Amino acid sequence: MRQAMALAQRALYVPAPNPRVGCVIARDGKLIAQGATQHVGGAHAEIMALRDLESHGLSAEGATVYISLEPCSHYGRTPPCVDALIKAAPSRVVFAHFDPNPSVAGRGLQALKAAGIDVTVGVCADEALEINPGFVSRMTRGVPYVWLKVAASIDGRTALPNGVSQWITGPQARADGHHWRARSCIVLTGIGTVRTDNPRLDVRHVTTPRQPRRGVIDPGLDIRADAAVLAGGDAVIFTANNDPEKIDRLSAQGARVVLVPDESNPSSAALPAARKRVDLMAMMRWLAANDINEVHVEAGEGMNGALIAAGCVDELVLYMAPMLLGDGKGLARIPAIARLEDAARFEFTDVTRLGSDIRIRARDMARWADLQSKLHLG
Repeated sequence: MRQAMALAQRALYVPAPNPRVGCVIARDGKLIAQGATQHVGGAHAEIMALRDLESHGLSAEGATVYISLEPCSHYGRTPPCVDALIKAAPSRVVFAHFDPNPSVAGRGLQALKAAGIDVTVGVCADEALEINPGFVSRMTRGVPYVWLKVAASIDGRTALPNGVSQWITGPQARADGHHWRARSCIVLTGIGTVRTDNPRLDVRHVTTPRQPRRGVIDPGLDIRADAAVLAGGDAVIFTANNDPEKIDRLSAQGARVVLVPDESNPSSAALPAARKRVDLMAMMRWLAANDINEVHVEAGEGMNGALIAAGCVDELVLYMAPMLLGDGKGLARIPAIARLEDAARFEFTDVTRLGSDIRIRARDMARWADLQSKLHLG
């Protein structure tokens, strides 16, 4: 099973919005074929493994198939993998956890058992979740999995008072940050960061077969026509300002403008553009409805704080440089709290050395436990 997950891990940048899946076929304790899910519309892991098996002139009869996710049992862009497995006639199929897609959700298991194939479920399920948290989140919570990436000094400063932040961390940390961009479906920032840094939000420091989409939270629709993030089209602008002229201009540049006003404020419609707000959780629901599994946020302290306060952030990916900056921009601007019990809490899950810097991953464990609970049926 861990070999199957290793295959899925190596395909981390490839199949979105499909889940990353690996499949291994073994007989008498020896691996005889393997495969991983291809780009969207391409073959799934089980089909790739069966093709690998056939290329060696071998049969799956009597073999054991290990899959990092329940085999699909519905027609999507490709036929059901479970039908191909049943036709191949292995004696046993082992998969890590159920597919949270309501179109599958146990039907693969039922079909295999009905065909007389022995099935084992739940092997390394939590480890498999690490590979596809966004897919599980989108299918079960109706929102993507969101991590917030921040580069900071050890006193928690992300920029000087004048906004200068290039470069706090070194090249290895920056390359690792692009790995996290590459595995996401969209790289998201706020209009403040666009004004200050004019980022491209693309992947440059690692090799990837696809670029994630680029998104900007721009409540007043103030983005400049020459903003780097608009180059090449395919950017998504989330706004609360229904200005037809600005929307038409951005659409002509290939951007998609999504109107997401903050309906919780009854007077929001009457507010001037500069004071309008985007409903961040409604934005997340839109992203999930548009096949976004994982969101990589690179924004300033204001937007970071707003996303945390809105309950949108599942994980922090923090790059800490061994320097002290003193006064400057912080990690996240969060309203003051009166009690420690009210603090937004995360749990450290990993600390990795990257050159002279370190990467710290911290997770909202209550939200993670909720995803873990979705891996099991009944």
